[in-house]
Amino acid sequence: MLEVWDIAAVRRWSSLAVAGLSRHEQALNQLNVYPVPDGDTGTNLLLTLTAARQALAGALTDARSPGAVLRTMARGALLGARGNSGVISAQWLSGLADAVDGDGLAAALDAAAKAAYAAVARPVEGTILTVARAAADAACRDGDDVAAVRAAVLGAREALARTPEQLPVLAAAGVVDAGGQGLVLLLEALLEALTGEHDESEVDGAAARDSEHGHDHDHAGHGHGAGRAPTYRGPAYEVQFLVDTGAAEIARLRGALDRLGDSLVIVGGAPTWRVHVHVDDAGAALEAGLAAGRPYQIQITHLTSATAEGAPRRPDPTARAVVVTAAGDGIEELLIGEGAVAIGGNPSTAEVLDAILATGAGRVAVLPTDSNLRAVCQAAADEAFGEGVKVRVVPTRSPVQALAALAVRDHARRFEDDVIAMAEAAVACRSAEVTTASREALTVAGRCRPGDVIALVEGEVNLIGDDLVTVCCQLLDRMLASGGELVTLLTGAQAPDGLVEALTEHVATRWSFVEVHAYPGGQPHYPLLVGVE
Repeated sequence: MLEVWDIAAVRRWSSLAVAGLSRHEQALNQLNVYPVPDGDTGTNLLLTLTAARQALAGALTDARSPGAVLRTMARGALLGARGNSGVISAQWLSGLADAVDGDGLAAALDAAAKAAYAAVARPVEGTILTVARAAADAACRDGDDVAAVRAAVLGAREALARTPEQLPVLAAAGVVDAGGQGLVLLLEALLEALTGEHDESEVDGAAARDSEHGHDHDHAGHGHGAGRAPTYRGPAYEVQFLVDTGAAEIARLRGALDRLGDSLVIVGGAPTWRVHVHVDDAGAALEAGLAAGRPYQIQITHLTSATAEGAPRRPDPTARAVVVTAAGDGIEELLIGEGAVAIGGNPSTAEVLDAILATGAGRVAVLPTDSNLRAVCQAAADEAFGEGVKVRVVPTRSPVQALAALAVRDHARRFEDDVIAMAEAAVACRSAEVTTASREALTVAGRCRPGDVIALVEGEVNLIGDDLVTVCCQLLDRMLASGGELVTLLTGAQAPDGLVEALTEHVATRWSFVEVHAYPGGQPHYPLLVGVE
């Protein structure tokens, strides 16, 4: 038996945690109480802990304590965090790191649980938070580190088994909390790192995604002195994206980007090209890409940039910008057209932070278009504060709410007043989405089965049917019965031909005073997103 908590044990834990999450990634993803096909707790936790391990691999090896190594691991997890479960896990690691060199692992587990709770504005029991608290309470404060972790594992397992008693949505599905199950796997990996004993839980993937309160849909620059490497003095940001367009458009894009920055590389051939460039104005680079076609898979990276005197590049305190997350090429194009910087996919904290810093503005509003991304965006906002950027996260949960918020921006107002106006516009826009059920579930609208068409209003299943157009028409009728003068439709990548025409005709017939704006959104999973104002 190893039974020594040292730097080597931390590194073993990092590798074992990634291995365990990798084995159970899909089972965790399937713990999904909502019948929508984008359960991702397992993937989010795996990506977060993989980023933590990569941070250790890239770090210097002169750390003198387990806490120092854990801080590197926690920092990597934070910057690579995906989803609420990833952000909470990163905070849990950070709390562990801050206390582990003091009174041992029992006290560190207590600090970790407190840090996890502190990361959530409105903590909900029956989640990863509950499991973290139970693990800390069970740890033996009068024993050694191994005894503490062994007790913590048992306490966490018991708390996980009780999560359905605390969240009715879990009880209805007959499953345990996905984020809590992930934390149990982390604690089991920690015990194995200390003792060499492999005693891993079975993960029943027949189940549930947790509520949105505090979790994923899973419920919860340096100068260099003499003799060191030369100071980097190039552009501040690396911008990469794919674009589908022709050779003539690429020639114009090449000229535009060459004037903006350096390290320009464009590879590929019609229709698909990969673009790479270093620039100081990432927004201008994306606008050039938009002029050539439709950029997607956009990546913006903050390089180690400095002025000629070696001082860090500072944001312009008088400038403003808006950063918005976007799942769909058409949505990205709409947001960029409204003057925002759009980030595609399921971005990490680091990717949101890079986009914030890439604007060069001292005051930035961030709009998460998915409730799962709010914690990631807030973590990026907190990080940006240390870079001298004031960031406000506007509580938007849908692309249609983001578009409503962008429509009322007014640079003549004070920044804080503008943020309030955007938030009010977002709240005033009622949002809904239509998708296909991926599993059987009991909802407030009744029981749905795989393949059923379901409509969700403000995150709750509101309608169930078997025909997409019929359900969409019923959804519009139900929403407009409560009032509204403008309907915004964003069609998804899987939307059938004729859907917009059918819905526009339906509104014109039943609600003649209502204006309809329809756009191709290109979002996955949801054939239709709806906003009513």
